[in-house]
Amino acid sequence: MLNDKKLISVTTLADRYDVTKATVWRWAKEGTLPPPVKINGSTRWSVAKLNEWESTLGK
Repeated sequence: MLNDKKLISVTTLADRYDVTKATVWRWAKEGTLPPPVKINGSTRWSVAKLNEWESTLGK
């Protein structure tokens, strides 16, 4: 599936959860989110890993 390999930026991630970018960075630092990947100096999150993480919430 195409989305399994999609990576999103901090801005897109903040929009996804309706929070500020500062909150995303705090969550990343705290280990709340799945770990990001670094690509040429940019930080991105895997949509597949985010979907997997979301499915574990509230369980």
